This record gives sequence, C-alpha cells and structure tokens, in this order.
Amino acid sequence: MLVDSHCHLDFDDFDADRAGILARAQAAGVQEVLVAAVVEAHWPRVRALAAEYPGVWAAAGVHPNEPAAETPEWESLLAALASDKVVAVGETGLDYFRSEGDLSWQRERFARHIAAAKATGKPLIVHTRAAAADTIAMLRSEEAAAAGGVIHCFTENWDFAKAAMDMGFYISFSGIVTFKKSIELQAVARKVPADRLLVETDAPYLAPAPQRGRRNEPAFVAHVAAFLGALRGETLEDIAAQTTANFHALFKHAVAA
Repeated sequence: MLVDSHCHLDFDDFDADRAGILARAQAAGVQEVLVAAVVEAHWPRVRALAAEYPGVWAAAGVHPNEPAAETPEWESLLAALASDKVVAVGETGLDYFRSEGDLSWQRERFARHIAAAKATGKPLIVHTRAAAADTIAMLRSEEAAAAGGVIHCFTENWDFAKAAMDMGFYISFSGIVTFKKSIELQAVARKVPADRLLVETDAPYLAPAPQRGRRNEPAFVAHVAAFLGALRGETLEDIAAQTTANFHALFKHAVAA
C-alpha cells in the first residue's frame, strides 16, 4: 500500500478523467492521496473531493506565489481547517524564485499558516524554493515544531533536511529524485532516516522516470517509491510500508470513518 502525500487533483488538468485517475491509483497500490489546495477559491473543491472519494484527504492553504491580495483571512483559514477531511495546512511557505520585489507579504502569509497549524493541531505542508535560509529561520522563530509538518517536493541539501527534521518535520520526495541530474538530491535521499520519509507526485507536475514528459498522476508515486527503494537498498514493499506508516504518524486526522 502506498500514499501519494501531495498532489493537486483539484486542478482543471484532471476534470475529464478524475475518477479514472483514482481507479488507476488504486490499481497501482496507491490507496490514499492528499490533495493540497494552492488558492482559497479551491478550498471547497478539495473538501468536496475528499468527501466524494474514499482515501482522499485535503489540505487548505494558499501557495506563496499567489499574489499578496490572495492571503486568506484568519477566520476563513480556521473555518476551512475545521473540516474532518482537511488534515493539513498548506500548501504554504516561501518562494523567492517566481516572485520578485518586497516579499514581506509572503513571510506574513507563511506566519499566518504556521499559527493556524498550531491552533488546530494540523501539520504544515511547506513549499520552499530559493528561500532556504528564510524558510528554516521562520520555522524556528514561529515555533512551527509545535505543529510539525513536511517539506514537500524536497530539493534542498542535507543541512536543510537535518534542520527541518530537528524540528520534527518529514521530508517528501517527488519525481525529481528520479531525474538523472539529481545527484545531490539522491545523496540526501539515501541519508534521510526511514521514519522521516514520505513520497509524493505533486501531480500534475514532475512526472518521474520512466513517465517524464507525461501529465503526472498519483499512480506514478509507485515509480518514486521503487526508485527510492533501489537507491537506499530497500524493497518497494519496505518503502511502501514505511512511508504509509509515516503519513499516518504525521497526518493524524487522516482516519477512515
């Protein structure tokens, strides 16, 4: 059994065949998926998907690359997180690669999400790009360890991974780890302790080898898990069992009714 710990099945990319995608995931041994919202307008959509399909969970947050005006109000964020099927806060974080100028609003938004995670007891799904030092600094200064969470689609170095894990965070690997040029990332993946490891697709993006160039989907997380197993000298079954256990250790609200 596998879990895709991060995907975007709410995106329009999947409107034509969402049920088929979930059926293919089941056939590939992917029993659960976590759908992370990136805009407030999609919070009802991710909740509806989680309500409709068994094994689908939701997260509510606003991505750091969304404009400053899209920062959610405190009350609306807490209301979205009140749903039983919404098991995490995110995705959220810092991204200095795609955004320019004074990005203090990104940091304010991130702080609001961290506070919401602590208030609700639901962990964070953290996105970081070209903002490693500030991401770690904020996780520390805002005492995010009290909520815990995951660094999703991990692409940073070992020092970042260790700093995040020292605060109780998990490290999630996407299809990027299967790319031939991801040598440094693969070295990190070998070192992450088994009890801190997660796998994801980030679908529809970043399809893993041997599916590169295609629209990504949750079934393909099996390729990520198999690659990690080979990299770490473990079986696919070992990786599947461990990452599934880790998913439920982190996302404690993801419990079947």
